[in-house]
Amino acid sequence: MRGAKSKTKKACPEGGYRVRGHIWVEGAEGAFLGIGRVALLEGIRETGSITGAAKRLKMSYRRAWELVESMNRQSPEPLVTASTGGKGGGGAALTDAGEKAIEAFKRMDEAFGKFREKEAKRFP
Repeated sequence: MRGAKSKTKKACPEGGYRVRGHIWVEGAEGAFLGIGRVALLEGIRETGSITGAAKRLKMSYRRAWELVESMNRQSPEPLVTASTGGKGGGGAALTDAGEKAIEAFKRMDEAFGKFREKEAKRFP
């Protein structure tokens, strides 16, 4: 996803290689959770709104809303709850399921990083 990719390049170890890759979780509709969607969820947690999270990621509100709706549809429990605007404005918040999804994804991503490092050392 745009906004979630690292633009810095790490030097490869002398005489060695670096194994790169991203991990994502697929559900019934395809992509369910990946680094970009996790960044969106964290932005919602930090800003209290889908709009604020979208702006941080340089993403349109419509795209952010579509991603939230997709995650909520594919999850047994919603990851995000949203309230409509009004006098005080609307807002959004992560549910316990949303917090657990972020935590689980980060665990998998860390394990995947360790796997990449190990495999890079073994590469001919």
